Amino acid sequence: MAAKILANLIVMGSGILARAMVQAYRQALANASKSGVAQETVQNIRRVNKIMAEPEARQILGVTEHSSWEEILQNAKNGSFYLQSKVHRAKECLEEVYQKKGQGTTDA
Repeated sequence: MAAKILANLIVMGSGILARAMVQAYRQALANASKSGVAQETVQNIRRVNKIMAEPEARQILGVTEHSSWEEILQNAKNGSFYLQSKVHRAKECLEEVYQKKGQGTTDA
């Protein structure tokens, strides 16, 4: 008898929790569309997909055209999450340049 009551409580609790989560998700979507967060997120995604220019990449990493690949890798290891994202994009940009020059690009 106690097991049946416990099972009913678990099933009912799961149903209530699932409905609450769906309602919270819908409300979050409504709030995001009202405040423009959804549009901002889409714009940020579009910005991230753009390829970084080599001069900007060098500026972010603090390297010159004469810097070695090892120096670029060393400079690419520091900073906050935002800065790490920018650094990663800069490293990707310069990796192409260094591959074309024939210098090694083994990740360290």
